[in-house]
Amino acid sequence: MLHGAIRQLFTDVDWGELDYMVVDLPPGTGDVQLSLAQTVPLTGALVVTQPQGVAVDDARRGLAMFEKLNVPILGVIENMSGDLFGQGGGEELAESREVPFLGRVPLVASVREGGDTGFPVVHDSPDSEVGQAFNAVAQAVAARVSVTVLAQQNIIPLNVIE
Repeated sequence: MLHGAIRQLFTDVDWGELDYMVVDLPPGTGDVQLSLAQTVPLTGALVVTQPQGVAVDDARRGLAMFEKLNVPILGVIENMSGDLFGQGGGEELAESREVPFLGRVPLVASVREGGDTGFPVVHDSPDSEVGQAFNAVAQAVAARVSVTVLAQQNIIPLNVIE
């Protein structure tokens, strides 16, 4: 049933013209990731983890599964970083697996509040620390997608200096 639902999501829905489609998957190495990788061509996988050890271990297993499926790893993002859960686990994971670390987003109440009200922090407070963190991560992801697409197409951009 799950495989059929994923197939239907990508074949029966008219998404129109998209620049990106980001699919947020549950953690782990389950059927959802496998079905998605078997159903649609993936540009790559983003691995999002919280900084604490148990979350990083789970993210490591997910990363390894996507590598086995030959899905390029775009990078690692650390979410909910800060006093409560710590900091640095995502960066250590990226370093140990030799994939890019794309940034961290701090755990702050304004993110939840913006989600609850429908006014995301990047809209209401783009210059705040967390607003800047979200924007930096988004820019890093877009850059990695561009590089990965170029590599998949075997295109080598040339810079001509006159």
